[in-house]
Amino acid sequence: MLQKINFLPGLNKQITPTAAESQWIDCDNVRFRYGVPEKIGGWSQLGNVNENELTGAGRGLHHFVNSLGRRYAIIGTNRILYAYSGGVFYDIHPIKSTTTLTNAFTTTNGSPTVTITFSTSHGINPQDIILLDNFTTITGSNFSASDFDDKKFMVATVPTSTTLTITMPSNETGSGATTSGGIRVQHYYPVGSAVQEKGFGWGLGSWGGEASSAVTTTLNGALGDNAFGTGGSGTSIVLTDASQFPSTGTNFIKVGTEEISYTGITSGTTLTGITRAVRGTTRAAHSNGATVTNTSDFVAWGEAASGDLVLEPGMWSLDNFGDKAISLIHDGEVFEWDSSLSNATSTRCTIISGAPTASRHMVVSTPDRHLVFFGTETTIGTKSSQDDMFIRFSDQEDINTYTPTATNTAGTQRLADGSQIMGAIRGRDSIYVYTDTALFLMRFVGAPFTFSFAQAGTNCGLSGQNAVVEVDGAAYWLSENGFFRYAGKLESLPCLVEDFVFDDINMESGNQMISAGLNNLFGEIMWFYPSSTSSVVNKMVCYNYFDSTPNRPVWTVGTLDRTMWKDSAVFGKPHALDYDASTDTSYDVVGNTEGRTAYYEHETGTDQNKNGTITAVTASITSGDFDITQDRNQGITFRGDGEFLMKIRRFIPDFVSQTGNTQITLNLKNYSNDTAASSSLGPFTISSSTTKVDTRARARAVALKVENTGSGQDWKLGTFRLDVQSDGRR
Repeated sequence: MLQKINFLPGLNKQITPTAAESQWIDCDNVRFRYGVPEKIGGWSQLGNVNENELTGAGRGLHHFVNSLGRRYAIIGTNRILYAYSGGVFYDIHPIKSTTTLTNAFTTTNGSPTVTITFSTSHGINPQDIILLDNFTTITGSNFSASDFDDKKFMVATVPTSTTLTITMPSNETGSGATTSGGIRVQHYYPVGSAVQEKGFGWGLGSWGGEASSAVTTTLNGALGDNAFGTGGSGTSIVLTDASQFPSTGTNFIKVGTEEISYTGITSGTTLTGITRAVRGTTRAAHSNGATVTNTSDFVAWGEAASGDLVLEPGMWSLDNFGDKAISLIHDGEVFEWDSSLSNATSTRCTIISGAPTASRHMVVSTPDRHLVFFGTETTIGTKSSQDDMFIRFSDQEDINTYTPTATNTAGTQRLADGSQIMGAIRGRDSIYVYTDTALFLMRFVGAPFTFSFAQAGTNCGLSGQNAVVEVDGAAYWLSENGFFRYAGKLESLPCLVEDFVFDDINMESGNQMISAGLNNLFGEIMWFYPSSTSSVVNKMVCYNYFDSTPNRPVWTVGTLDRTMWKDSAVFGKPHALDYDASTDTSYDVVGNTEGRTAYYEHETGTDQNKNGTITAVTASITSGDFDITQDRNQGITFRGDGEFLMKIRRFIPDFVSQTGNTQITLNLKNYSNDTAASSSLGPFTISSSTTKVDTRARARAVALKVENTGSGQDWKLGTFRLDVQSDGRR
């Protein structure tokens, strides 16, 4: 007889497939709507088809509409900041320094390497981005001026403080390049790594950290700014006593602000194999008797220091202050970009004068209009004073004033619970401020205090900067202690996939790459995260607040891999960033080694469209095992005890809507620990005209799998019916 099988909405991965009878246990690219599963919508890549991918990993996304009615997306990767408008990406990244060079290029026949020589220390590190322009002519080379002019390059190596190399797509075939004119080199503000790593920290300047106590001595003779050592030998420096200095390999000393490398020691006093002005320092004159410090155990910027630290990825905090887009580099400077200018898309961000120069996070407080910094400097402009628990906010309507006075509303506050502020998000009547352990509410109260601060929860800290969203007056976030919601009171969010997610998530080395996204068209809150086997985002977990009830929270999981997500409020549909570390790295920045980011519009059609190529969005959902029992009236009841075998003769597919074909598989088991086997005639291809499907299936337990594999296919499941009868106990 035909029997309906009703499944509860959402997944339950907290129990075994056998225990999850009449429930769903796994899915991919599926959502629940009105209690039944359906395939999610497709997505399409945005931007000009020839210029639609961005260098590096997307780590920031903000949408706004300016006073002229223009819609903008501000997109920050770990290398470059972009503005998107009218289907075009514009590079608006701030410039840290600009240098004009003459005859500064060196090439070698048979090599793609180009060496650029500066007259002074350039302060540029490997993998930094530089922009070259103002080229006129190049002679003696197969490279032309157009190969360099107005082109961005990723720096390959920095052999010395005054040289760097870039890598061309092809080898030099000429005798060697000679350039003319004043070539301009613009150095982009560095942002950070594409991924998060755990291990050694980053050195800060010449004194990044030390593994042992530093040994000191003094110069035995003056050291000129144009000579290597006493007497101008060019190869050595004489010290009062070098017997305690390391003598093998390349080692370092510091005299004043200059660092010097050496490779050997003779007679216990003389350093040999000298290289002046290393680690980004500048050559200078030093007097006889000047202090010399062994810095071999110290590290420079970009070098690893000892210690069990987390190397956070390069991230952005993005917001807008009216027409001005505000962009903060994580642990760095903050910039503004005026979208109302007639030539806005041809201008760049500029640093906000008077603002802190090192902050973890930033939010614009509305409607009171203060610019708020979190984990920032206690002394503005002194990066070494950065305090991970310190908050500083500007004067009202003035993003350049931060020193509190009796006549302004600027101010500061230090939070007490936690070791660092992880992030903050604007709510309906407050700013939710998260440390690694707690939640605080920051509310505008006016003079004389400007803001009040109240702790709203403990043991509920934010896992990463972007792991929280706010919707309809409620905040939802991922903590290392689970999923939480705050809507006037703190609540732990019930989750039937929690063990699966937390066993899988790479929390130790990937917490700062976790990002949350809101899709309010379907009442979905998603968290994108790197799994335990991945260093980049490759998984997703989703909570449906439309369909959830107190007794049945609706959760799904999947492989949708988005590094950032923004809801449909500005552009009408959700937008998201997708990072691929393995994709072609040549476009946009010559020599890019870090992959590229695609910018997608979601909920468009049924398929994915990338670079004009359409491929299928494959979706599937699998049920738990269901079995039968036979009642006294010889009827069949599902949610049985598995005593009786069942014979399935046919099933009746039911789809509320279907485009193209869908596959249904009946997975058969006799015992809970059996490996499920597909019915002999399956999987079964279902079209919109399929009325019934004949089967030959016999088992104690059956699980249902619904999926599609081809493009142009869409489906929403209705009520599934089986023609089943008892087939005895053996």
